[in-house]
Amino acid sequence: MLATLLQQHTQLTPDAIAALLRFWQKEVTVARGDFLSRRGQVEHHLYFVQSGALWLSYPTETEDICVGFAYAPSLICSFPSFIEGRPSEYNIQALRKSELRGITRHDFYAFMQEHTALAAFWHTQIERALLGRIEREIDLMLHDPAQRLARLQARSPHLFQLVPRKYIASYLRMTPETLSRIQAQS
Repeated sequence: MLATLLQQHTQLTPDAIAALLRFWQKEVTVARGDFLSRRGQVEHHLYFVQSGALWLSYPTETEDICVGFAYAPSLICSFPSFIEGRPSEYNIQALRKSELRGITRHDFYAFMQEHTALAAFWHTQIERALLGRIEREIDLMLHDPAQRLARLQARSPHLFQLVPRKYIASYLRMTPETLSRIQAQS
């Protein structure tokens, strides 16, 4: 699946893709409820989600606030930690059994320096993540929970098949009861 993603979204040659895939050596299976990484750890790997679903949360004293999701076929890590080498502010936890492959930051950046097509792919991934964060920020500024829900349903309808509602409610900054009430009214 990772090879397919790279073939579809990069200009890497088949030989370069094969060479890159050899660096994705870390195979990880995370059981439902287990953590891929925790707040305070430095993120040394970029992961490709082969199967399953995970959520990124920002822990506070009173709750864990959902800030994002990852599912096949997508990339996941604590991006600020991975990029800057600083301790993560987030937890990454499996919502269902998830299988991932990881590449070290060092190997990823070294390969990217040699292959500008991977740099273009990474640039596109960062742009998509930024656009997603801007959309989320707009959602959170909306006072009407029904509008927040409608925007998410339009943008990511598949989430409602992959992710339990309590996490979607947290992501939308509403209670699970409010989410159920709005969905019942629709």
